[in-house]
Amino acid sequence: MFGSVKKNIMIEKSNKKNLMLQNKAKKMIPGLTQLLSKRPDMFSVDVWPGYFSKAKGAKVWDLDGNEYLDMSISGIGANILGYAVDEVDNDVISNIKNGVSSSLNCPEDVALAEKLLELHTWADEVRYARCGGEAMTVAVRIARAATGKDKIAFSGYHGWHDWYLSANVTDDSNLNDHLIAGLSPKGVPKALAGTAIPFSFNDIDALEALVLKHGSELAAIIMEPMRNFRAPEEYWRKVEEISKRLSIPLIIDEISMGFRINCGGSHLSLGINPDMAVFSKALANGYAMAAIVGKSKWMDAAQVSFISSTMWTERVGPTAALATINYYHENQVHEHLAMIGRQIKQGWQDLANKHNLKIHVSGIDALCHFGLEYDNFLTLKSYFIEKMLEQNILATNMFYCMYAHKNEHVKQYLTAVDNAFSELAYAIKNPAVMDHVIPSTSGFKRLN
Repeated sequence: MFGSVKKNIMIEKSNKKNLMLQNKAKKMIPGLTQLLSKRPDMFSVDVWPGYFSKAKGAKVWDLDGNEYLDMSISGIGANILGYAVDEVDNDVISNIKNGVSSSLNCPEDVALAEKLLELHTWADEVRYARCGGEAMTVAVRIARAATGKDKIAFSGYHGWHDWYLSANVTDDSNLNDHLIAGLSPKGVPKALAGTAIPFSFNDIDALEALVLKHGSELAAIIMEPMRNFRAPEEYWRKVEEISKRLSIPLIIDEISMGFRINCGGSHLSLGINPDMAVFSKALANGYAMAAIVGKSKWMDAAQVSFISSTMWTERVGPTAALATINYYHENQVHEHLAMIGRQIKQGWQDLANKHNLKIHVSGIDALCHFGLEYDNFLTLKSYFIEKMLEQNILATNMFYCMYAHKNEHVKQYLTAVDNAFSELAYAIKNPAVMDHVIPSTSGFKRLN
């Protein structure tokens, strides 16, 4: 055993600046951070460092000078190449010196459009935003403008905007099966009730039932291409047939899955034929950038609806996206992600077997996670995070792979997991050793 009490004191001493800033932030920033998935309570309260001073490759340094190997969420999947990648940053820095914005437009807009259309030959036009949630909202606006209809049928997680959260206006559990449970619709106009209608993934009968009731009012079908598993191509052929029958666009949300399994949209590898696709996260390796690509039949509606923002014309996002895509293509990054991810998933399973832990491993290789099949899973998760931090590794039960993750990192990580799983096995039989542990938060909850 590492000695939970002794180690927890060590963490508290070395985490002083991080915790002080967290406490300060709580008083000035509602919810502490701008992203739910980066809230420290989602990991391990009073243990997770929360803030970084610098990041490079697969390493992160916190405010107290502690160095960690990051085998956790990798910027929530945004840093697909790794942190501070020279080939991307150098292009960005060069263009910053030439001016980030001006009264004229940046030529990188056109260059990036050419690149995205080269990757997605089915598409004709491109529009930009700077983050995934707003890009999805742009896609919804375009679909509604093109069809003259209001209702959206959707499957999956699609962000925080009113069009999506309106699904919870009539029942705040409607989104519980779409990644994040408990999303509050407070602040969303009640008049939007019934305009966003969820359906289950890989269940064509569920979609057909929705269409039977709302088909004539639907403006679009919006779906993630997959999350934990692939749907068969036969399913997608039926979804595509429904969209064509209704004369509405099929919009694929690639914000999480894009660039995970290939260079471009995962729909290209999954045999999905969309009318529009939306990208962000991995598109620009951590720089703010989002894109909507689609067929002219639908995208032209962007000119008849007012969709406009000053900051969508800045130069950094498109520059970073171009450099990221070029680096990705030259290094066939997806092959490396799959190789590393397979090792991690197999390592979790093997080590769980070694320590007689009940585990469930799922997700694609490049974005995988595990669940411990015990009633106190959130406490065990927090304890696991604590034990990994003691070994200078940022880890949770989820792993977003980066190109910067190498075989030696996998070896170091799995050695640490072996130690942590040993501690978990002991704690399951001797729960008193976890008396100090605050369970990880699950879903959307108010931060006190």
